[in-house]
Amino acid sequence: MFSRLVRPTLVSARNFSTSKQNNFKVAVAGASGGIGQPLSLLLKVNPLVTELSLYDIVHTPGVAADLSHIETVGKVKGYNGPENLLEALRNADVIIIPAGVPRKPGMTRDDLFNTNAGIVRDLAKAAAEVAPKALIGIITNPVNSTVPIACEVLKQAGKFDPKRVFGVTSLDIVRANTFIAEGKGLNPKDVSIPVIGGHSGVTIIPLISRATPSVSFPEDQLKALTTRIQEAGTEVVKAKAGAGSATLSMAYAGARFANSLLRGLKGESNVIEPAYVVSDVTESEYFSTPLLLGKNGIEKNLGLGKLSDYEQQLLKAAIPELKKNIKAGVDFAKK
Repeated sequence: MFSRLVRPTLVSARNFSTSKQNNFKVAVAGASGGIGQPLSLLLKVNPLVTELSLYDIVHTPGVAADLSHIETVGKVKGYNGPENLLEALRNADVIIIPAGVPRKPGMTRDDLFNTNAGIVRDLAKAAAEVAPKALIGIITNPVNSTVPIACEVLKQAGKFDPKRVFGVTSLDIVRANTFIAEGKGLNPKDVSIPVIGGHSGVTIIPLISRATPSVSFPEDQLKALTTRIQEAGTEVVKAKAGAGSATLSMAYAGARFANSLLRGLKGESNVIEPAYVVSDVTESEYFSTPLLLGKNGIEKNLGLGKLSDYEQQLLKAAIPELKKNIKAGVDFAKK
């Protein structure tokens, strides 16, 4: 019913003019990293972004100076170090968080937990203080755990709004669209696959039965494609041979997600994008489903929709893992 709509695209800087209605401050926390730099580039050329605030531990003023030479309306400023974090996030409309350490061969997303959990905790504390109304998109892995951490920190500060905190799972949709298109000889831009659940391994549930256009595969191919979508991050980690994880594709997906948030803030209708959020559609407290976005973040959770028997099995396998990941995040935040 909604799979066709889950295809927001990145906008061109020359597509339309910027009016007062479109004046938004976007902050990127982790802007000097492998995801942060290309993500910041894509945000710089988005005409909805009139102020781009870049934060990281080192090198951020250089990234900002480099981007500031691009012929688009957005003003860019870079902030280095924890002492400048509050100023970097102050009054942001959207905060995108790619900060953290990347995976290396042999590492799972859970192996990143201790380092990245502390980073997300500190960024959420700062956001609660200086940008309590911001829409927060969390890319930092393990997303299944870092989103609950951010939510718990915001609750402790009395600033939590479940409509405004998102785990960015757009890369799973981007990958599913690409892999299914390759398998059927289609243009990926014409393919739309809803992906629900979480953002690691078995928690990633591609709903190939609801593909637009409709596609079908023999059972063995369906299982192989599902596994490839679930393990696509590992595919990149291995290919980079110790040089990092998915950065360019994640930057694209993060920019796509940020653009959807901005289009919702601007008042566009029918902006639909999946994300991992506080949810009551399953027995998991957090879950990714397509969301209708608007001026206050989530306007409506569009739920699971109809699942095939195979997808029901995938859902059953995902829930225990999600619950374990969520508990790890909540327990960390309550220490």
